[in-house]
Amino acid sequence: MAGRIPRSFIDDLLARVDIVDVIASYVSLRKAGRNHQALCPFHDEKTPSFTVSQEKQFYHCFGCGANGTVISFVMEYNGLGFPEAVEDLAARYNLEVPREAGRQPDSGRNNELYELLGQAAQFYRGQLQGSAGRATAYLKKRGISGAVIKDYEIGYAPQGWKNLVNSLGKSAAVKARLEDAGLIRPGSTEGHYDFFRDRIMFPIRDQRGRIIGFGGRVLGDDTPKYLNSPDSPLFHKGRELYGLYQVLQKKKKPERLYIVEGYMDVVALAQFGIDNAVATLGTAATEYHLEKLFRVTSQIVFCFDGDEAGNKAAWRALEITVPQLREGRQALFSFMPEGDDPDSFVRRHGAERFLSDENTVPLSDFLLDHIKSGTGTTTRENRAMFLDRIRPHLAKMPGSGLRQLLLEEVAEIAQLDTDSVLKLLQDSRPDTARRLSMTRPRQQREKTGDISVIIAYILNKPELAMLVEEPGELTGLSVPGIEFLTQLVTLVHTNPEMTCAGILEHWRDSRYEQRLNELASAPVVPEEESFDVEHEFIARIEKLKTARARQSVDKIIRSKKPSELTDEEKEEFDRYTEEIRNK
Repeated sequence: MAGRIPRSFIDDLLARVDIVDVIASYVSLRKAGRNHQALCPFHDEKTPSFTVSQEKQFYHCFGCGANGTVISFVMEYNGLGFPEAVEDLAARYNLEVPREAGRQPDSGRNNELYELLGQAAQFYRGQLQGSAGRATAYLKKRGISGAVIKDYEIGYAPQGWKNLVNSLGKSAAVKARLEDAGLIRPGSTEGHYDFFRDRIMFPIRDQRGRIIGFGGRVLGDDTPKYLNSPDSPLFHKGRELYGLYQVLQKKKKPERLYIVEGYMDVVALAQFGIDNAVATLGTAATEYHLEKLFRVTSQIVFCFDGDEAGNKAAWRALEITVPQLREGRQALFSFMPEGDDPDSFVRRHGAERFLSDENTVPLSDFLLDHIKSGTGTTTRENRAMFLDRIRPHLAKMPGSGLRQLLLEEVAEIAQLDTDSVLKLLQDSRPDTARRLSMTRPRQQREKTGDISVIIAYILNKPELAMLVEEPGELTGLSVPGIEFLTQLVTLVHTNPEMTCAGILEHWRDSRYEQRLNELASAPVVPEEESFDVEHEFIARIEKLKTARARQSVDKIIRSKKPSELTDEEKEEFDRYTEEIRNK
């Protein structure tokens, strides 16, 4: 397994990279005050709402909400994972990406596997081209043209047990690599045998164009119908999508992507000019799939058979999609008539009918209709059950225009006002979320608000954290967020050169990531030169210290009578009282 990239290298990389230079290599930036502006590359717009802060090394779009560091931008724009984005940026500066000790990946061995998989793909293509028999006849029968076969590099694994192993496995070392790649398996008595036999072969490429595995489809009625490469050092079924590489070769940012269930669906749609379809690899769609797809498109259409199994699969897809629907993202569902799949449907009815919006159902409609069909809405009891079943999904949906419109429609169905539905949602949150909601007492909300502003100030100017002489002096205050603030101040004290981007990357993939990005985007520091951010920061820190002193005094008073206090407790009481008096 590949080792983790050391935190120190990420910090060094961020110190070398200028987000303005990197983003300017993708989009046209122009100076606008302290920041730079451009038309957002992540959604269509006519007026620039995409801003890049050189000071914070951070970008934010006020239109679609996209934001993050330079690493986030490269991930989002190029559809890359985190390690690949770091490698891409490092390559610009001729830096080699290290890995943590003890988990060092054998990059040389991985390169050998990539090369071997490429040779296997060439072998399978050669077998198809040299075959005038079943494989060629099968593809002709399915109407797959030579152009599509070439585009998708379709091949054939011939009948027999040792064709590939005899062709490529010239040594024990190569056989070991073929086994690592999932192309051959050890037999009990006669050495290794081919994993794929008598199947149409579909090479699976990652987004960098490297072959990482294969899918094989039977020519007849044998089972399993589809067989994928087993997971390997290069290939993980739950993270990869067949056809995505080919889609992105034709258009960097497709407006819409179709998710289908099989390789033949992808190539059949391509045969009819629909070249924006991808397939999952024998698994249901996962969060990893959606994250990868929403980096390159704003609209996804799930295609399912119109039977009971298709409906269940669609509901599972809806459940993992709802939390991903931030502003500017759409998900729709297309159900084939019973007995059809996308392959047979497009052959029967043509591309125009397949692409028609009449065949799609927006996620919000599917959500409402599915739950209403299971509960009804004619009685109070029906409507109560409807509310109970829909509120977990609404609670997971990010704040957006779609969520607000759904709230209003749910309220109308339930015959309640929107505020009542919103209160039910807040009451259904987990305890921690409910404690942090606006149902807190006003005094506590104000303290938490102070902490949010303090964190936002630090994100704007990390050196402000150095004005807190001892990070530990903030601990002990019973206010949500104080523990994180202490960690943040400690981080900057430990790394005085820390930037906003470094802070955000430090907490990437943590529960704090989204909130930090929101605060980094917040315009809490006005551009006016008259605004003294240091003065404001210190005033808010002092306010927290005073609140901590008050809490400590209250705790001492509540715990004992004055006559029961020890000398140490009296000294502590006097110190905190003096601290309050001097504020």
